[in-house]
Amino acid sequence: MRLDQWLWSVRLYRTRTLATDAIKHGWVTVDGVVTKPAREVQPGQQIQARTGDITRTYRVRGHPTARVPAARVPEFAEDLTPPEALVRPRTAELTGVAVRLRGAGRPTKRDRRALERFRDEV
Repeated sequence: MRLDQWLWSVRLYRTRTLATDAIKHGWVTVDGVVTKPAREVQPGQQIQARTGDITRTYRVRGHPTARVPAARVPEFAEDLTPPEALVRPRTAELTGVAVRLRGAGRPTKRDRRALERFRDEV
């Protein structure tokens, strides 16, 4: 089974096009090697895929015939992602957000410039 099809069928990416684009950008590796979307995946191979801020690690267990329900994903992919990798992006997201109070109105020119400086630093 093609790598892009496998990533889509085990629900790592919402569409096959997104899976293909991620592979082309180098966000997906098979056994530590950047590859192409048409590469055949075999059971036992380890796949790392970046989805958003999280790099997920899976071991291929089998080939589904079609996109599977979320409950059946463990039959085809063993999740090896460390739990701390799943927690870290959420905490970083919460600490680096500039919050504007509801009802405070539009930002002034000074506020907008401060937000732009903040975004450039991060």
